[in-house]
Amino acid sequence: MINGGPVIDADGHVLEPADTWQKFIEPKYRDRAMRIEKDADGLEMLLIDGRSHKRVHGKMGLTSGAVGLRDQMEKLWTPGAVTYEQVLVPGGYDPAARIKVLDEEQIDIVMLYPTLGLFWEGHVTDPLLADAYSRAYNRYIVDFCSYNRKRLVPVAHITLRDPELAVTEVQRARKDGCMAVYLSPEPLSRGGRRLDDPVYARFFDTVSDMNMPIGFHVTVREDEQLLFADYLKGGHSENNDLLLPTAVMMECMLAFTQLISAGTLERHPKLKVAVLETGSNWLSSWLERMDHKYEAMLATRSKPILKLLPSQYFERQCVISADPDETMTSGVVERFGAERVIWASDYPHLDASMNVLGILREQIKDFPAETQRKIVGESAANFYGLAA
Repeated sequence: MINGGPVIDADGHVLEPADTWQKFIEPKYRDRAMRIEKDADGLEMLLIDGRSHKRVHGKMGLTSGAVGLRDQMEKLWTPGAVTYEQVLVPGGYDPAARIKVLDEEQIDIVMLYPTLGLFWEGHVTDPLLADAYSRAYNRYIVDFCSYNRKRLVPVAHITLRDPELAVTEVQRARKDGCMAVYLSPEPLSRGGRRLDDPVYARFFDTVSDMNMPIGFHVTVREDEQLLFADYLKGGHSENNDLLLPTAVMMECMLAFTQLISAGTLERHPKLKVAVLETGSNWLSSWLERMDHKYEAMLATRSKPILKLLPSQYFERQCVISADPDETMTSGVVERFGAERVIWASDYPHLDASMNVLGILREQIKDFPAETQRKIVGESAANFYGLAA
């Protein structure tokens, strides 16, 4: 603890062993489990229900995106140059090593999200198989975190491909100790359904009643051109190296916006939502624009869609995860309060930095000690119901 309060990393990752889904999935689905294999040319591929994920075929070193490899991006993009296991860091797959990293970084608690698990949802169209993939990962992450349940917090990966199966699995995962839910923001993961579709009402009621927040996190589409067709033509290129990692955050922002604009947060006032890996500095202008447009639309409608302004739903039910190296987070804190701001290391992914707490504390050093304690951990502890 720092200055009497907990330090909580609200979005860390595991690097799942290559056989995770084969090991933890039910035997009837084992032949369709996600796995890493080699093609006829010896190139590694991520097989999802027997089909290779095109984005990383031959470039599995990219999937782990391990910390410390930012100066080797050209090598990581070269087919066959680096394997998945060659870039794994122990802190990603060994819970004892992760505790050591937490100690070195002065972090008390980390909430753990997938890595390979970010790849499969838009790829799997069979609802039963999608549910089996979720169950397999959730068994794995609970097992991983059992090494130290106080400091390693499992986040359940729930697919909404079948809403009733989602309810059953989130209830099971909660009993196993999962404290939150990762949802893919990608519409393909829901078969194209909107988040305000009535079929999801029972799921949102269930997680609300269990006080189990949901978190939208960026995913890895097989083809980002489905979302950003006019901008990402040509796939990976020097022209898109910067556009791709910037654009993927948009899906989280859009999913979050849809929950507010379509009235999901209005209908489920106990639902808690975290917006992850998008940074935080966009939030103020985004919600100000939503508020302004909503007020302008009221004059054209006989009955209001929402009872509150969009920003008020965020203030009531949501948190935003700030990147430690952002320079305008103080404005977000001042606008929405420290209770609405958490932070994340993204360790051990490519864009993570070490000494992350030192970087964060430099950004918030001008705030009173009480506000700093909230940002570095107390707000996350309260939001997720963690015993710090």
